[in-house]
Amino acid sequence: MATVVARESLADCVGKGLGVSDWMTIDQGRIDRFADATLDHQFIHVDPERSKAETLYGGTIAHGYLTLSLIPHLIDGIRLAPEGVKMVLNYGMDRMRFMEPVRTGSRIRAHLKVLEVTERSPRQILVKSEVTMEIESNAKPALVAELLAMYLF
Repeated sequence: MATVVARESLADCVGKGLGVSDWMTIDQGRIDRFADATLDHQFIHVDPERSKAETLYGGTIAHGYLTLSLIPHLIDGIRLAPEGVKMVLNYGMDRMRFMEPVRTGSRIRAHLKVLEVTERSPRQILVKSEVTMEIESNAKPALVAELLAMYLF
């Protein structure tokens, strides 16, 4: 569930975790569709037999950008929802690192934490959040990203 806060209380969220998403399984069908959409058919993503034989992964892995692209879906239920907001715009990222490959069949989930809240104008507040994409039963996360969202009032 989204964290509903009064606009005046947004700064109080800095340093706080907003929650953890549900798990999502990354299957070969999703990877194949992403490969088709992006024209990235590198064998480590779409050829299970060759990936098993020629890589250390034991099979195919998800595209890093596929994992990254799932962030909006995964954080939708745990994001900030300030009262009175009219629109939220993706403003980009300050930092993003792929830490560990997501093997086909793995489950991932997102952890969300607020890093900064900056009032840009009376109608615009920029929120920087850290997303850590956890891989089930793996000590290292798939990725860590600093997302920027512009809240328009």
